[in-house]
Amino acid sequence: MFNPLRKSVIPFMLAALLCCSFSVLAANKNAGEATEAVNHVLDGLHDAASQANLDKYLGSFTDTGVFMGTDDWERWSRPETLDRYVAERFAGGTGWTYKSVERNINFSAEQNIAWFDEITVSKKWGRFRGTGVLINDNGQWKIAHYAMSVLVPNEAWEKVAEINIKTFAERADK
Repeated sequence: MFNPLRKSVIPFMLAALLCCSFSVLAANKNAGEATEAVNHVLDGLHDAASQANLDKYLGSFTDTGVFMGTDDWERWSRPETLDRYVAERFAGGTGWTYKSVERNINFSAEQNIAWFDEITVSKKWGRFRGTGVLINDNGQWKIAHYAMSVLVPNEAWEKVAEINIKTFAERADK
């Protein structure tokens, strides 16, 4: 049986499907560009640190960015403590070298906030995990928060825990 309503719905459904397909393609393209941009910032941060490039390193962070080090007292915030610490460390022309060997990046629905985790390796110090948040402000991604933690294999944890407990107890006694 001929249904005129059904015939008029088909073009509408096709148009809707095409529109949705283009939206998905555009979202995937934007996600790919955002992922590339975030990778560029994080790789640039590590590169700047290895070259003791103060402006590039600090320029990777927001004006109020925070870097959390591996010790319990290491909370470096911009512009006060992080800028001063990095300037002192880079003053002699040497920084530190960590190379990212694995990274995962996620984005908010609006694609203006990214959070990541990465594993970095230092020839001198071993393996670390970096986690953090980047904010896209007017088309430019900046690190708002970066936290670095030491990776400890489960097999070594008991020995590390003993050292950790002993060292914090010694600090408390001072």
